[in-house]
Amino acid sequence: MSYLLHIDSSATPGDGSFSRKVARSFRASFTGPVIHRDLGLAPVPHLTAESITARSTDPAQHTPAQAKEQALQDELIEEFLGASAYLFTIPLYNLTMPSVFKAWLDQILIFGRTLTIGATPPTAGRPATVITARGGSFGPGTPNHGMDHLVPSLEAILNRMLGLDLRIILPELTHAPHVPAMADLIPLHETALATAHEQAAQQGELLAKRFAA
Repeated sequence: MSYLLHIDSSATPGDGSFSRKVARSFRASFTGPVIHRDLGLAPVPHLTAESITARSTDPAQHTPAQAKEQALQDELIEEFLGASAYLFTIPLYNLTMPSVFKAWLDQILIFGRTLTIGATPPTAGRPATVITARGGSFGPGTPNHGMDHLVPSLEAILNRMLGLDLRIILPELTHAPHVPAMADLIPLHETALATAHEQAAQQGELLAKRFAA
């Protein structure tokens, strides 16, 4: 196998990010090669007119701006397709994904390269773990049930469109230790966080065994 591609998208560095902390449990159990792209520290640009038109223009006819955008897309797509497995650190921001992660997706999702119509995508079956921390809880029976627009989007894009074998880890209620109105939810937060660390470590270990096989 080649390498694990780890895409971070939390704007918060270090221990301030629960998504990053749980991802470290995964990485501590995984001993294979890793390429780490931190979109929080070094975001990729959003799509431009040149990004889009470069895809359907003969490279010999590219303007300097189109050539620059095409080179970036080529770099990101080759990095994505070259991976055998994926770790995505994607906190829930305002009910959906961080804009830096959406920008990265927009750069790599191209029909004929990563996406297909009526055929198996090139990344089908590759293992992918998503770690997505959230300040509240959005499960059945909670007041916010149905308002999580991140996980359904990730399932549609990463699993249904790209064919990745997706595992999602949810450290939730991360606001509980800091918001007085949520103080009674601290035990639930602590349990969810401990479970997330355990699941991440297990997934990292399983992937390490798969790489070693």
